[in-house]
Amino acid sequence: MNMGRMSVILMSCGLLAGCEAAVLMALGVGASAGVSHTLTGITYRTFTEPLPRVRVASIRALQRMHIKVVSNGKIDGGEEITASSPDRSIDIELELISPSTTRMRVTAKKNFFVYDSATAAEIILQTKKSL
Repeated sequence: MNMGRMSVILMSCGLLAGCEAAVLMALGVGASAGVSHTLTGITYRTFTEPLPRVRVASIRALQRMHIKVVSNGKIDGGEEITASSPDRSIDIELELISPSTTRMRVTAKKNFFVYDSATAAEIILQTKKSL
């Protein structure tokens, strides 16, 4: 094998090893938080708690984060909370799965094209902390 090929193989291994560490770290963070993300920036979590408790905990989390609750009301199959900060709009949907299970869906948008998964995940983590 010539030196050129060997150099390319060694450099490729080095690059792939770096990617592996980043992927493993990302998987570990997502798994430990118990939070699921979609490609559109929507963040999900299911709680083994009744919907009214998750609603109160969500509002408490938003208040702790100094994010203003704009509206709170019933929708088909659950409840919706709309909130805002100076540069984000936040939509939270709470879906009743069973009397003791609630699915939380959070979308944080900076503008029409940019979603903020980190803020959405933090809202879910702070809600869990409030529960």
